[in-house]
Amino acid sequence: MQTAPSDPLILAGKAYQSRLLVGTGKYKDFAQTREAIDASGAQIITVAIRRTNIGQTAGEPNLLEYLPSNQFTLLPNTAGCYSADEAVRTLRLARELLDGHRLVKLEVLGDPHTLFPNMPETLAAAKTLVAEGFDVMVYCTDDPIQCRMLEELGCVAVMPLASLIGSGMGILNPWNLRLIIDQAKVPVLVDAGVGTASDAAIAMELGCDGVLMNTAIAGAQQPVLMASAMNKAVQAGREAFLAGRVPRKTYQAAPSSPSAGLLTPITASAKT
Repeated sequence: MQTAPSDPLILAGKAYQSRLLVGTGKYKDFAQTREAIDASGAQIITVAIRRTNIGQTAGEPNLLEYLPSNQFTLLPNTAGCYSADEAVRTLRLARELLDGHRLVKLEVLGDPHTLFPNMPETLAAAKTLVAEGFDVMVYCTDDPIQCRMLEELGCVAVMPLASLIGSGMGILNPWNLRLIIDQAKVPVLVDAGVGTASDAAIAMELGCDGVLMNTAIAGAQQPVLMASAMNKAVQAGREAFLAGRVPRKTYQAAPSSPSAGLLTPITASAKT
């Protein structure tokens, strides 16, 4: 079951019924990758061009044999890049390998320990890629100002981290995410840090347009089962956001049943 057709995720002018985007790394093999992705219901699949063979290495297993581009929207990413020049070259290669593919995920890392984004290099790369006609989804800090700058450069989606890549720490700063969501005119997707299904649901309940994850599924003890859980969590979180939660009332209870018009209690004397 996917999100209702009346509520699609729109990215670069294309509609997607699933708001869960998933990666392809860390699985035991491509067969398990495909099984987990089927369970996730995801339609957009991100691929690390520097780490995964999609045709650039002849004679090795090719991911596209398991996840063909006519069944999924491939999202080439620049994982492992530490400069704007590196990232731009990587995505130019992806465009050649995928016959002019335009939708890409940009990430420029600051250091190999935290994998935190290097925002000056990210901004520089985004400017170049947008000018070259790429539709850029961008991994970034949860800084509302940086996100606004990326949107102004022409990125089609901003993807602030919830916590460090692969950490499983969940959403550490929901307030910043709300600021980003409230100001953005492009989709906002949580990228990095999701650890379990409740993290994904919270992101969607906050108003995020989608969630991208890899480690939370691939690193689970049962990846396929976790993929199914994430599928349901994203849908539930989106529906809860659309439904509108009850307001929080500090130090004030409200009974589930109305107190007006109660029947007169039966007294002991009435029973006799």
